[in-house]
Amino acid sequence: MDTKLWTVDDLTDLSTSYSHFTQAANLLRENEVVAFPTETVYGLGANACSDEAVQKIYEAKGRPSDNPLIVHIASVSTLDKIVKDVPEYAYKLISEFWPGPLTLILPKKGDELSTLVTAGLDTVGVRMPDHPLALALIREADVPVAAPSANKSGKPSPTHASHVYHDLHGKISGILDGGATGVGVESTVLDCTSAVPTILRPGGVTKGQLEAVIGEVTIDQALIEEGHAPKAPGMKYTHYAPNAPVVIVDGTINFLQKLIEQHQREGKKVGVLTTFENVAQLHAHKVIACGSRADLQTVAAQLYDVLRKFDESDVDLILSESFPQVGVGEAIMNRLLKAAGNQVIVEGN
Repeated sequence: MDTKLWTVDDLTDLSTSYSHFTQAANLLRENEVVAFPTETVYGLGANACSDEAVQKIYEAKGRPSDNPLIVHIASVSTLDKIVKDVPEYAYKLISEFWPGPLTLILPKKGDELSTLVTAGLDTVGVRMPDHPLALALIREADVPVAAPSANKSGKPSPTHASHVYHDLHGKISGILDGGATGVGVESTVLDCTSAVPTILRPGGVTKGQLEAVIGEVTIDQALIEEGHAPKAPGMKYTHYAPNAPVVIVDGTINFLQKLIEQHQREGKKVGVLTTFENVAQLHAHKVIACGSRADLQTVAAQLYDVLRKFDESDVDLILSESFPQVGVGEAIMNRLLKAAGNQVIVEGN
């Protein structure tokens, strides 16, 4: 398959690239699969109402078909066509955070959506992306768009079009290149099917931000304790993992350096995921700074890109700093723990 690549240079004036996203929209209407940028990561989009189209997402990614997909829309009027029994607090969140990195799990309405999107569930995750190119594409296609991250299943999510091309060229019909994404980690997934909503996946909107608008919000036990099956799209299987094994180190920089030296004595080429504040203090085969500890949003924005950079190197092991689980740090640590298979070394243990 020939994968078309359309580059959109000016996101402030999409009229200059109108033919690009209209070509991509035409492919979506023809039940083909197209990757596009959102404010979080690149999505792999297909017509959410077509079994044929949605099946192509699973095939391109190598994603298990029992892992539901998030539906992307460009107007609240579309929401009313595909879900029902929307609680009042959900509309408050929509008013505050849409478009933006917040996915709401709501009861599915009718049978307009493909059952492959929901993996047979009676609920569906819906969000409105905060990216001009994504919104223009969805409006032009005039269909709800199912879109998981545009990467091979299990690998770090793509924050640049080049990441998508590396993983999926020859497997999808096209890629809309809108430059680097902003947030860097996926949307927060919030289950809105009960009186008190539950965070199923931490992401670009924090628990504190949600509670400031609607009051109490709980957290899925699967995020807190092992042994509970996760309910969120994209969270059921190992995810975000580079080729080399990842281990998170919870301790001082001196402790991290000792671990580096220990593994190097064993003949391993060690990669280190660190921050600007600590990069000069660490010495290993490959040391990459992933944002600043003083601004965790910069870490979130660069996390997947850094994990992919390790794949371009010859490291045997990746040791990563740990991060405080506050604000967007919850999402960062969630993704790192998934990438590491929950392998954490704690200083003093």
